[in-house]
Amino acid sequence: MPPRQREPEGPLPPPVVQRVRLRYAKRGPMRFTSVRDFQRALERAVRRAQIPIAFSAGFHPHPRISYANAAPTGAASEAEYAELALAEHRDPAVLAAALDEALPAGLDVVAIVEADGMPLADRLVASDWGIALPGCAREELDRAVATFLAEESVEVTRMLKSGPRAVDTRAAVVALRVDTAASLGTPGEALTPGCAILRVVVRHTTPAVRPDDIVTALRAVAGLEPPAPPLVVRLAQGPLPAGSATVADPLASDPDAVGA
Repeated sequence: MPPRQREPEGPLPPPVVQRVRLRYAKRGPMRFTSVRDFQRALERAVRRAQIPIAFSAGFHPHPRISYANAAPTGAASEAEYAELALAEHRDPAVLAAALDEALPAGLDVVAIVEADGMPLADRLVASDWGIALPGCAREELDRAVATFLAEESVEVTRMLKSGPRAVDTRAAVVALRVDTAASLGTPGEALTPGCAILRVVVRHTTPAVRPDDIVTALRAVAGLEPPAPPLVVRLAQGPLPAGSATVADPLASDPDAVGA
């Protein structure tokens, strides 16, 4: 007779009665936090704010929080997303204020909405990035962008867990242009006046084409050599309507978006 399988003792965790979607920002020094750093910070904030998070069953219950397509370490962002499953109903406005208060400065709640039926990950189709390149003249960037856009394919080599792999950056780029501004559109990111900024809309692929891949591709096709490391901010992330180069709001179809 086979041995009886052990089962966790005690009652099952309360069921999920509400799902909410969180848009948050990584600003200032918090751009250097990793995905795991943010996960720990959010779980601690959930406990401090006494949010009734639902837990998984089993011997090692964990909070039912889903994370979607996080920005790479070192990049700031105004458009990061997570989904929380709750064991009790809560007003999104109350959740937004409580979580924003409990999170460290620089990890800021932008909005919380009640989730509808469409999976969040399915809405995150593309990202709009701002890449500031201090010391690069606009004319130099204009030439590099024109050269890049004229190519049918621009491959760069990325080191993945499975080894080096060629990634076609040109196939993922929906739009690429040069801009100048006093900031990258996020608090605490003031730039040198006249600093050239790349604005690039990138379709999400596997593996993902990252902002540093775009800079590497411009170096490969046009000899662009930035004299200083770029400053990178994800300005938007979401659906890409057919025929459009503008990233839409992934929470727009969810009712009653509430900012902190």
